[in-house]
Amino acid sequence: MPVSEQGNDHGMTVSSHDRSPSANPQSDGESLPGRAERSPACGMNVPRLSNSRMAHLPTVKPELRTHGTAKAARVAIIGAGPYGLSIAAHLRARGVGFRIFGNPMESWRARMPAEMLLKSEGFASDLYDPERRFTLKRFCAQNSLCYADMGLPIPRETMATYGLRFQRELVPDLENRTVVALDRSSKDFLLQLDGGETLIASRVIVAVGSSHFQYVPPNLAHLPAALLSHSSEHHDLSRFAGHDVTVVGGGASALDLVALLHEIGAQVRLVARQPSVAFLSKPVPRSLWHRIRYPVSGIGCGWRSRFFTDAPMLFRYLPQPTRLRTIKTYLGPAGAWFVKDRIAGHVPFLLARTPAYSEVRDGRVYLQCKGDGGQSELLTDHVIAATGYRVDIGQLDFLSEKVRASLQSIEGAPVLSGNFESSVPGLYFVGLASACCFGPVMRFLFGAGYTARRLSEHLSFVSGVRSRLRLTGFRDLTRWVL
Repeated sequence: MPVSEQGNDHGMTVSSHDRSPSANPQSDGESLPGRAERSPACGMNVPRLSNSRMAHLPTVKPELRTHGTAKAARVAIIGAGPYGLSIAAHLRARGVGFRIFGNPMESWRARMPAEMLLKSEGFASDLYDPERRFTLKRFCAQNSLCYADMGLPIPRETMATYGLRFQRELVPDLENRTVVALDRSSKDFLLQLDGGETLIASRVIVAVGSSHFQYVPPNLAHLPAALLSHSSEHHDLSRFAGHDVTVVGGGASALDLVALLHEIGAQVRLVARQPSVAFLSKPVPRSLWHRIRYPVSGIGCGWRSRFFTDAPMLFRYLPQPTRLRTIKTYLGPAGAWFVKDRIAGHVPFLLARTPAYSEVRDGRVYLQCKGDGGQSELLTDHVIAATGYRVDIGQLDFLSEKVRASLQSIEGAPVLSGNFESSVPGLYFVGLASACCFGPVMRFLFGAGYTARRLSEHLSFVSGVRSRLRLTGFRDLTRWVL
């Protein structure tokens, strides 16, 4: 299973006592790339995608009207990843006018390593349309691609291409453009797009990906970009072949990168603050008693995980300290089960240590790492910070100062209503930015299903009420009622 609630929620660990000896520190298209057929998760050739179109819901042309030199839309969606596309598919089915902006599946296509395999199980890796007609399982079956609900890792290439097909079929009006500025007027939002177009929207959904919230430890952040990067910035790792690379972090991203860098011939090491590195257990057949005791959910096994996936609304009512602690600690760093054998015994681990000091020396990075595991000094050609993400709406530079000042937040994350609405009326945040209010499921793709259903139902209701108020002549009432 992805995650077990036995022990520390993980099935296997590599401790500092098990690590291999330390190395000498001195020393876009839409067709699947050919690399997918070499994945250890799939032993068959990947054919070209068929041209057959999947049945999908009736579409509604997004409603536009003109306000002087600016166009207007009922709803604007910023972001075209799994959350943005799933919400758009639901709004379209309900007949709610919208415009959606962004590069479809950009993080999956351009920010993740090309040879990466998904940590999430197949059944939990869907994008969501209301009728569940466009699942990853069906997409793979129609294109003769390897798939299993559990136990067979999904190649990144498959996921990216599936997302592009979902977008083309269900969200064909996507505009591959960037929102560069968002401000608030007395009753509407004003969006500026790259290229100069100005857009007025009654409601705005911010569905940007986690890459907007990259976190780099302060002791590394001052290094030049040529010598330091974040794990979310690497699609092609080939430039590191033959180089000395240090990966900082102990989670799935760090372990994936370590495995891939080792396999292309880089001299790589892992520096992690944890005393051991955890790996998920490989899914195996389970007894009825074990299935009852540890039920499957979209983010792992166990009743806690099941609560988080099935009841995001109830999570909102937990005390704030409990919610914040849960987000920070639940489902801690762990690598996928299929990564362990690729790195254990092959790559040096410097565990229970964190970078305490860094500087540039003769074009390389000098690192001092300290902690319970002792002290290490090393020189490396490049440091990759696989140190995760921290939501901070202050980092969304397209938000105006006026909007940012009006947003209530908890440790950088927006305070949201049960409909994902922020303290700025009409402005919604989804995905990772909503995790502090709706729970750990929002850190995963699986959370897009609940989000799309809840938000589209809300916006459909609001749209219907506003229309009825206008028909009865109470136009001005809509500003105050909704």
